[in-house]
Amino acid sequence: MRRISLLALIATTLASAAWAHGSHDDGLPQGAHSHDHGWTLNLVRRAAAAAQMEIDEAQGLRFIRADGIANHATGRFPNDGNPNSIRRQDYYFRLPLKPQKTGCVVFYRPNHLFGVAVNGVVFDPNTAEFWRNDRSSGWMIEALSGATPLGIDRNNAHVQPDGSYHYHGLPMGLLELLDYRNTMALIGWAADGFPIYGPFGYRDPRNPQSGLIELRPSWSLKAERDQPGPSGKPDGTYVLDYGWTQGSGDLDECNGRTGVTPEFPQGTYYYVVTKPFPHVPRCFMGTADASFVKRGGAHTRGGGGRPPPMGQPR
Repeated sequence: MRRISLLALIATTLASAAWAHGSHDDGLPQGAHSHDHGWTLNLVRRAAAAAQMEIDEAQGLRFIRADGIANHATGRFPNDGNPNSIRRQDYYFRLPLKPQKTGCVVFYRPNHLFGVAVNGVVFDPNTAEFWRNDRSSGWMIEALSGATPLGIDRNNAHVQPDGSYHYHGLPMGLLELLDYRNTMALIGWAADGFPIYGPFGYRDPRNPQSGLIELRPSWSLKAERDQPGPSGKPDGTYVLDYGWTQGSGDLDECNGRTGVTPEFPQGTYYYVVTKPFPHVPRCFMGTADASFVKRGGAHTRGGGGRPPPMGQPR
């Protein structure tokens, strides 16, 4: 097991970077306590540590505990489109330190979180809203389409009924803390263990000297809606309005690609959160850990189970 205490380094970094843990627009204070175990020094300097977050590495796994409270300003909740208030969570996640691609693409179900950001807020692109309120239809409303008022804030996030604040797209407050326009920003970890970046990457994925570009997904609106389903032309209201065309963008069907990154100079597969659809990826290239399955069903409770003592696998 590897456990590294970097509290002093984090405190020095926060002071020199002239930012601390953010607050909600309603003025609620955030704690100033964090633990980072097993991260590289480079990552700690760049990552925006959450108010309460612990990371440990043991027996080939990365364990993450977090309270889900953002370290940047959020929108005001409740609001007209979202009746829920932000509350602290008790997340516990585990992921492989050396994830492997399985050779197949797995589109995840609505009761599965995609991943967790470096500040402890989860990525969850799904919604509870469907065409004709029929979950069995498969026609899920796309959260960032604007078709249904969901109270999304500038971080492309809102709040579930259990109080969990979660990202549906680019987490702008976090990205700004990470100086994302000038670096390839590691923003989180997917449920299968692969890293999440966004929205910029190297022009040549194998060459860090090739310059940064905003990476383009290979998803676009379909010409016609599949039937049975809603009438009308695809306009982005529904997830099924979009289709993937190989090679039409920089990224694969899971909004990822293989290349070098600041944290993985020898190369890795990584996911990208993008401004255009799919925003947060909708499938996995590896095996997602069961700790990312939501407790209580789809879009109702945060993921993660009861944590064992830090560093002890379940």
